[in-house]
Amino acid sequence: MATHNELGKIGEELAAQYLLKSGYNILHRNFFFDKAEIDIIAQKEEGTVVIVEVKTRNSDFFGDPQDFVTKTKIKNLVKAANEYVISNNLNAEVRFDIIAVLKNRKVEKLEHFENAFYHF
Repeated sequence: MATHNELGKIGEELAAQYLLKSGYNILHRNFFFDKAEIDIIAQKEEGTVVIVEVKTRNSDFFGDPQDFVTKTKIKNLVKAANEYVISNNLNAEVRFDIIAVLKNRKVEKLEHFENAFYHF
């Protein structure tokens, strides 16, 4: 596995542990639909499903991890989230969060951005 894939998996695991400690239930990890992957689908409050995009970088030299969530990525996340809600027959609001992880030998930093973007 490529080093960046390994770093991404580490970031997703750190994000999942953070969410669990923060009172979220993890409903699904690595949900795939069409060209999109949702890293984590979680729930904290009844009636709200949280779609979490995890961005992990080993340096912020080129920008913060959350800055790498593109319009195309958002479009694909929305499409996958819609499929998840429909296929699981959920009657819930959907919220899109980003968890940005900066991880290297010296630094391990995690930031959670709730309502990071809107899907309309």
